Amino acid sequence: MSNKQTDVWIDDAREWINNSSYEGLLERWRNAPAGDPIFQGEIGQYYSDVMEKKKAEVGHDEAVKASKSIGWVK
Repeated sequence: MSNKQTDVWIDDAREWINNSSYEGLLERWRNAPAGDPIFQGEIGQYYSDVMEKKKAEVGHDEAVKASKSIGWVK
């Protein structure tokens, strides 16, 4: 089920995901409200795939550093 508004939203979401750093993606992953549509369906899988790729690119030490700098929502 696709419509022009949904397609535009998906395109915008993909652009945001592609332009975000690993830390930016991780921050949204941790702090987004439950049910955030960016983590659902096809775009959710895309988010997860890109985040995993960017994590591998920055390496373990930088990923840990990013994680510690973000912390958890309290």
